[in-house]
Amino acid sequence: MRSFLIPVLAGFVSVALCAQEGKAQAQALVKEGVAFLKANGKDKLLMEIQKGSGRFHVKPGSTLYLAAYDVNGTVLAHGADAALLGLNRLNVKDPDGVQYIKLQIAAGQKKGGGWVDFKRLNPDTRKMEEKTSYCLEAEGVVLFCGTYKSKAN
Repeated sequence: MRSFLIPVLAGFVSVALCAQEGKAQAQALVKEGVAFLKANGKDKLLMEIQKGSGRFHVKPGSTLYLAAYDVNGTVLAHGADAALLGLNRLNVKDPDGVQYIKLQIAAGQKKGGGWVDFKRLNPDTRKMEEKTSYCLEAEGVVLFCGTYKSKAN
């Protein structure tokens, strides 16, 4: 029995550590985006997020990217889906009915930002999975970066 439990427990610990690493990376990317915004202005940040090769765009082998919304829920830039630009997504719901965009904006407007949990389709696994997103508002732009809870990004 013991020989079975050790690998199982090690797997749980590994997933938990990977999830923590993913959260740290997501938070760091949002803070990097805020710093870029303050140094270069809103227009340059949005262009950098939106362009396919930008530093805040999803990279091969990763699911991390920045999304930028205004406080009313309109997409200003999206590092994974350029087609969302200009859409108001304030009332979008996950499969459990969670209005995660609305929650992300509210969390981002809190001092120091905050985290929001919801479900999204993971592009790697093609399955609906739990995701957590760090959100932070600066100069009227709410930046989000999420990580799937199942693994690091």
